[in-house]
Amino acid sequence: MIPSTGVEAQGRPRVSTLDRRTLMRLAKTEYVRVGELLHGLDAEQWTRPTECPGWDVRTMASHVLGMAEMAASIRDGSRQQKAAGARGGVFIHALTALQVEERTTMTPGQIVARFDVVGPKAARGRRLAPFFVRRRRMPVDQPVGGAQEAWTLGYLIDTILTRDPWMHRVDLSRATGCVLDLTSDHDGVLVADVVQEWAARHGQPCTLHLTGIAGGRWTFGTGGPGLELDAVEFCRTLAVRAPAEGLLATEVPF
Repeated sequence: MIPSTGVEAQGRPRVSTLDRRTLMRLAKTEYVRVGELLHGLDAEQWTRPTECPGWDVRTMASHVLGMAEMAASIRDGSRQQKAAGARGGVFIHALTALQVEERTTMTPGQIVARFDVVGPKAARGRRLAPFFVRRRRMPVDQPVGGAQEAWTLGYLIDTILTRDPWMHRVDLSRATGCVLDLTSDHDGVLVADVVQEWAARHGQPCTLHLTGIAGGRWTFGTGGPGLELDAVEFCRTLAVRAPAEGLLATEVPF
């Protein structure tokens, strides 16, 4: 069976599909794991380039910190959104540029220390976001797969704000050579949610075998192609960090 799209009806904004208790557990754990990775970096590793053009490790960590700050404080979240909106252009690009620029003078040690403080606050702020806020449509549609689509604030708060640091933790691990901490009860759950959304977005029958501790096996419909690859590489591919063809060219936001 092809899963639900996460869109309530034609023209409705996208919503999260996992239960909120699970989503908030994933959020809390992901902030902890990002912090642990940052604590383990030496001075040389902070200067290494990442696979995101123009970003080294310190720049990427600045963005991750900025997103956590946005989630931790309603006031700072509103400030960041207004400042990014005033820049014009694609909103998410303006927002990430703002976050990086505002932390240009921070040392790696300051970034780590501040993330230690902000990570738990971001998890709590997201957990306490009320339903009447999360059900609202985001004021700006988001670019996904060459098109613009509507999201609820809840999809951003509950799902995307965990996928974003997760994917950047993958980026940072690849850039620095640090071991990527993966478990089935955290990363496996996150990957499975991505799989369901990916299958709903392309809507075609297929079987999927993702290897590694975060992987699993899924069947959608009958008669489709069979795909097999590493679970993390699957997510990197859908996030447009690796070459893709066929069904794997279906973008999923992170």
